[in-house]
Amino acid sequence: MKLVPTALPGVVIVEPQVFADDRGWFTESFNEAGFHAALAGLGLPAPRAFVQDNHSCSRRNVLRGLHFQRAPHAQGKLVRVVQGAAFDVAVDIRRDSPTFGRWAGAELSAANKRQMWIPEGFAHGFVALEDETHFLYKTTDYYDRASEGAILWSDADLAIVWPSDRGRFIVSEKDALAPRLRDISG
Repeated sequence: MKLVPTALPGVVIVEPQVFADDRGWFTESFNEAGFHAALAGLGLPAPRAFVQDNHSCSRRNVLRGLHFQRAPHAQGKLVRVVQGAAFDVAVDIRRDSPTFGRWAGAELSAANKRQMWIPEGFAHGFVALEDETHFLYKTTDYYDRASEGAILWSDADLAIVWPSDRGRFIVSEKDALAPRLRDISG
């Protein structure tokens, strides 16, 4: 696997090795030792063990996020798309970070097989670019409702450049009413 750094230190794009022939293709979607070694090669720490896998399916233009969990249940996420395509975003919400409030995004799709590693301390969201987009993610902590947080996906201070379909995003009421980053307590 190859790790490609993003503009946010710690957030990386994972490009797995794909073996293809006339029968189809094969890829190792996760290998703990290989993932940890690749992170170490970039000077990044290994995450805590993954303890939960999640799977969502979204219609085109569904926007989910920006979500995070506070300590003591902060989550690192290894995300990928196994059907369809999504534009995936991580936002640095670590107040003491030089990149606080900045974002990085990448297209993840069944075709490109890329993944994104988002460590603890980042909010996460995505918009489905196709119908029937299946999004999978591994997390380093269990979901905990009391630790749940969200930031408004359209926060002007973040200035995320979401792929546009004339602004016709489908957003849950909870995500539409999320506070701006500046209104989130540390």
